[in-house]
This record gives sequence, structure tokens and C-alpha cells, in this order.
Amino acid sequence: MPDCAFCSIVAGTAAADLVLEDDDLVAFLDRRPVFKGHVLLVPREHVVTLPDLPAGLRDGFLAAAQRLATAVVTGLEAQGSFVALNNVVSQSVPHLHLHVVPRTKGDGLRGFFWPRTGYADDAERGEYAARLRAALQ
Repeated sequence: MPDCAFCSIVAGTAAADLVLEDDDLVAFLDRRPVFKGHVLLVPREHVVTLPDLPAGLRDGFLAAAQRLATAVVTGLEAQGSFVALNNVVSQSVPHLHLHVVPRTKGDGLRGFFWPRTGYADDAERGEYAARLRAALQ
């Protein structure tokens, strides 16, 4: 899809800090993270919602989500993670994307209020991406 921000990342025409990619999926840091290390997992194929995800991609998508949930703990020293996705409502980009957010007890995240933070600069964002890639090795 030419106007899809995530399709542009998948195609390599838009910049992103990639942390995981295979033939079917790409994961990258969210530019407006809830907490630093917040990752988005997307299928390479333009799929809008979870019900649209082809059956052949479901297992790989969930397996990648598991790997990312583990990586935010081991690579970023988080205590756990918050994993979520939206279908249409609150879906800021109409391309299926699963959020993996590192969590620490007392981090201030409450309910479904998602405050956004940011990285100090591109170097800090790159460091988080590198730590996650290393944890995924």
C-alpha cells in the first residue's frame, strides 16, 4: 500500500530501527514509545486487522511476539511486558501491528492510558534497538 507508513518501513523506503525481520514479519521500535524499547511487530503483507491475518502467518506472528516479549525482559532488564493490538478503533496506522512494551513494577502505566515518552536522540534509540537485536540472537 503506497500510503501505509508500515508498508514503507517494510519496503525499506522509510527509516526505522529494526529489531527482528524474517520473510513474513518485521519488528521495529515505536517512534513514540510508551516506554523505551516499545516494539511494533507487523506482517510484511499489508493486513489491516487481526481477523484479516492469513492463517499461514498466525503461528509465525505469535512466535515472533513471544520472542519479542522475552527480548524486552532479557535485553532491557524489564520485569515483564505488555502485549496488545487494536483492530480499527485506536489503530493509528491501518496495518496490523502488535505492541510489545517493556514493563517494570511501578512504571506508572495504568489501565489503557498510554502515555508516550521519547528517546533523547537517534543514538539512544539505536542503542535500544541493538540491545533487543542482541537479545533475539
